[in-house]
Amino acid sequence: METLTHPDQNGLKCKDIHICHNTTQKHVGGPGVTSGQHRQEDFEKAPMHVAVLTYLGFGIVTLFGYFRDFLRAVGLEKRNLAQEREEQKEFVPLYQDFENFYTRNLYMRVRDNWNRPLCSLPGPVIDLMERVSDDYNWTFRLTGRTIHNVINMGSYNYLGFAENTADYLETVADKARHYGVGVCSTRQETGTLDIHVELEYLVARFLGVESSMVFGMGFATNSMNIPALVGKGCLILSDELNHTSLILGARLSGATIKVFKHNDMVHLEKELRDSICSGQPRTHRPWRKILIMVEGIYSMEGSVVRLPELIALKKRYKACLYLDEAHSIGAVGPGGRGVTELFGVNPADVDVMMGTFTKSFGAAGGYIAGKKELVDYLRSRSHSAMYTSSMSPPIAEQIIRAIKCITGHDGSTEGIRRIRQLAENTRYFRAKVKKMGFIIYGNDDSPVVPILLYMPGKVVAFAREMLERKIAVVVVGFPATPITEARARFCMSAAHTKDMLDEVLHHLDEVGDALGLKFSRRK
Repeated sequence: METLTHPDQNGLKCKDIHICHNTTQKHVGGPGVTSGQHRQEDFEKAPMHVAVLTYLGFGIVTLFGYFRDFLRAVGLEKRNLAQEREEQKEFVPLYQDFENFYTRNLYMRVRDNWNRPLCSLPGPVIDLMERVSDDYNWTFRLTGRTIHNVINMGSYNYLGFAENTADYLETVADKARHYGVGVCSTRQETGTLDIHVELEYLVARFLGVESSMVFGMGFATNSMNIPALVGKGCLILSDELNHTSLILGARLSGATIKVFKHNDMVHLEKELRDSICSGQPRTHRPWRKILIMVEGIYSMEGSVVRLPELIALKKRYKACLYLDEAHSIGAVGPGGRGVTELFGVNPADVDVMMGTFTKSFGAAGGYIAGKKELVDYLRSRSHSAMYTSSMSPPIAEQIIRAIKCITGHDGSTEGIRRIRQLAENTRYFRAKVKKMGFIIYGNDDSPVVPILLYMPGKVVAFAREMLERKIAVVVVGFPATPITEARARFCMSAAHTKDMLDEVLHHLDEVGDALGLKFSRRK
């Protein structure tokens, strides 16, 4: 497949790289990019005593876990997890006992903070179904009571398109009546409808590229298309904080994978230079293709890709660039067109543009966009195109409605108002949280706001206390984050009013004081 191969890439040899290591180290901002082009980001380190206490907390819980496992082994405590039947003891085990250690001894103690059932629209305010556990979170039962009017700070509803206003959804209802809700076929067979063609045209025009293709599932857009673009003899350079879908796609491709430090252009350049000099393992032949994989906004860190520097590097070393804009498309940029618009770069400089419709567009699915040759190739080679059902017509119409609203083609200014409101909410919330003394990560433009909690006990207490105050938050810990960097992740939305944010900030301030969560030394 030659779609992503630069004609002169295979001819790039080590002797062609006239860049000394010391010179590269001096220009940390990257080649051809001034420091002012990179937006302000903050990654304040925790005080030493916090890190020590965090490790100590995990150590104590682990020791108690081993003690409880001993009690289960001698029959003094009930085993609740799945286990092998006696008559299958000699078979290959289905359930690895030690691998479940974290689940049964650490996660199970705090499981009530995740997977809470909603019984309303996932808008700025939600309703939760109350549940309780009678066996320490091994099982739950619903009480029949509903917790009403909980402020939702966890959903990726960036532009507020997760809504049920009848006037806004009239066209979506019409398409459901006309097409039904399922296509029952793949895109290669009888699953391509005129509404899919219209959507792909709008997506390409919105992004400023030649062509696009849409898929019914965002995760599969990465995991099933990357193997169609690269394979054996190719090299993937992946940011260490890339999403699981990117990691899975890279592993399925069979390509060699190297990981570079998060947003570190110096380390990426070193990996590029070393890889080109050494070539493929054992044979030392030139790489068939080199693909750099990054995200627009990183959903756990709130950081933004250093796109101008990446483009300069990929041009210098004749590599290709794969940009995942799941969290950035619609959420950043004056017109909601993502990080290419935020940095003012030419979309044509990004070889593969990927994004999802599950966040800013209030729908489902994803897209791949770029040159027409690339998209035409994927139409015949992508596993998502060949083996998965086409996007549901009402979902496609919802995305069309959102794009027309964002671009103003619906005859209103509602879309641009939402984009500006999201940016205003993001700046306001980030500034207030910093002023309170919390440690937060990420870029000033990012609507993802991680607040560092660190200690496992405080993570649990924070989530439960905020829910008591009718604020729904998402807390994240190990293994989804480094062991010392557990956090609460707040997601801004254009649908949040200033009164809502002020209420959240008021309770956040009180809970932060009560639990001792204001670790910043920059107060």
